[in-house]
Amino acid sequence: MCGCSWSSRSFLFLLNWRCFPIGKLDHQLNEEIRDKEVRVIGADGTQLGIMSSTDALNMAFEKDLDLVKISPNAVPPVCKIMDYGKFRFEQVKKDKEAKKNQRVVEIKEVRMSPNIDVADFNVKLKNAQKFLADGNRVKVTVRFRGREMAHTSIGEDLLKKFGESCTEVANVEKNPKLDGRHMSMFLSPKNAK
Repeated sequence: MCGCSWSSRSFLFLLNWRCFPIGKLDHQLNEEIRDKEVRVIGADGTQLGIMSSTDALNMAFEKDLDLVKISPNAVPPVCKIMDYGKFRFEQVKKDKEAKKNQRVVEIKEVRMSPNIDVADFNVKLKNAQKFLADGNRVKVTVRFRGREMAHTSIGEDLLKKFGESCTEVANVEKNPKLDGRHMSMFLSPKNAK
């Protein structure tokens, strides 16, 4: 090995680093279409018939537009003459709009102990009702410590009372269930926003 091997490797890397694709295209465009025959649809939506891919590509270039393979599984494949940049822009715009209108439902958790006081219970109840009014699901959990495990029925009664107190704004999605040292119940809002 000569002393210049490191620089030649780095030089080759710098030459080839642009070969990696930046983004994945959903459709085949222009010269990427290598089918013998394709069914062509014009820019205005009219059927232009079945022709060779080179003729279709020439027709698209005459109109300063792109040839885009829309349906690759059809026999013969369907290609459309269109402005692909404009098409992608509108598609991204639609996706952003759909994402903006989408609401993610979160699960909020309210934790209690089986020997909770009435005032603390009411505070937890108000917080849960506020979460439900915002359209979120609520997980109500009772944690048992030490000898409290012998009296899990107290926690179950507490959760049932909590669920009955929230009946005007919530439905009990999952009834109280013991899982290790925790007993939990799920509430979902009645009117989803």
